[in-house]
Amino acid sequence: MNNLDLSKIHNVHFIGIGGIGVSAIARMMVQIGKNVTGQDMQGGEIVDELVKLGIDIKIGQSYENIPLDTDLIVYTIAIDTYDKELAKKIKEPFKNIGKIIPSLSYPQMLGLITKDKYTIAVCGTHGKTTTTGMVAEILNGVERKPSVIIGSLLAGNPNHSNGKATNYIHGDSDIFIVEACEYRRSFLNINPKVLVITNIDEDHLDYYKDIQDIRNAFHEMVMKVPKDGYIICNPDDINIKEVVNDANAKIINWQEFYNGKLKLKVPGIHNKKDAAAAIAAAGTFGISKKDGEKYVCNFPGTWRRFEYKGKLKNGVILYDDYAHHPTEIKATIEGFREIYPINDGWKIHIVFQPHLFSRTKLLLDDFAKSFNNVDEVLLLPIYYAREVDDGIISSQILSNEINKYSNNSKAFDNFDTLEVYLEAKLPNMGEKYIIVTMGAGEAFKIGDNILKI
Repeated sequence: MNNLDLSKIHNVHFIGIGGIGVSAIARMMVQIGKNVTGQDMQGGEIVDELVKLGIDIKIGQSYENIPLDTDLIVYTIAIDTYDKELAKKIKEPFKNIGKIIPSLSYPQMLGLITKDKYTIAVCGTHGKTTTTGMVAEILNGVERKPSVIIGSLLAGNPNHSNGKATNYIHGDSDIFIVEACEYRRSFLNINPKVLVITNIDEDHLDYYKDIQDIRNAFHEMVMKVPKDGYIICNPDDINIKEVVNDANAKIINWQEFYNGKLKLKVPGIHNKKDAAAAIAAAGTFGISKKDGEKYVCNFPGTWRRFEYKGKLKNGVILYDDYAHHPTEIKATIEGFREIYPINDGWKIHIVFQPHLFSRTKLLLDDFAKSFNNVDEVLLLPIYYAREVDDGIISSQILSNEINKYSNNSKAFDNFDTLEVYLEAKLPNMGEKYIIVTMGAGEAFKIGDNILKI
């Protein structure tokens, strides 16, 4: 399928078009003049915005939703979990309408569209979204005009997205910046000239056997970077050292670009590290550290990363954050404490929805130790996503473990009971109280509902 000629494709149908990655490619196809249709299990903000672009989207997943004149099907990798029958049909070339319709997964399509580009791939267990956005901010700032696909929504910038939040930026150059996810080794579909590795940590253990298996995948990615390419990383990191020790490309240590005094719009040491990696990547284009720092300080952040949602009449401030791994949770809380310190009387209440049974089970103790620096942790039921509940782990079990370390957690059976609990507490809250909805699932809905009330 790598030989597929996109110029001969006119009608593209997307399955799972509401997904953050798939929707970015759908936007791109509209931008380059393709007729785009799609389907998704549910609507939402992303689907609504795609409809405004003129895309015909069917809610509900069905083989019958695929138009007869479709030339190419692009599908989410989650389809194997949600609908095995549909997955089987679209992966087997079918001829019932007189032609064979090729189908590509989202990662395969990503590889196809970046094949002939000067590709900057940003990978890593944590921080890849922010780093991708920061690289884009710098290169746009110096008028390099890259195309960008990111696993979130970049805050609107009138210079490159018509002032609207977007997960795709269309650029006029041959530079393509892409967030490259390691899940199921998806990033191996990409052939980067510049590879950024933010970090390597235990995650996606529903797929990977262990940390060594994860390192092996990153090593495969490293070996795809050509001799005249660049790898931006921390080569001193214990999990990265062996991954890059036989790389063909030039290694650039982002630690040499770190500036602890940098005044970013997004708080936290972890974001300063991401900024250093972005500045190092920009340096491969001859962009000075000074200019890199200038533009990265303009980066406004992304959707669901330290996102300010609003303030209640009694002064309570609401935020939402995508953190769903213990390392991310700790870093995010440190960021909040940087601007809302305990010594100044700030109270932080976290509404957390664990993401995946496997992740919660395998990293249980790490999760339990992640919430020491907040006043209360309210747990929603685990977001199952692509998994089936085997009854071994639950939010109540996680809450019990958290309480062994910080004694500040409560678990709830559903969204409604947690909302009732919060609504009862709100009258006793006020100035210097922060509520943060957190997780990769649907915890943000709690904050949205509180704001409506």
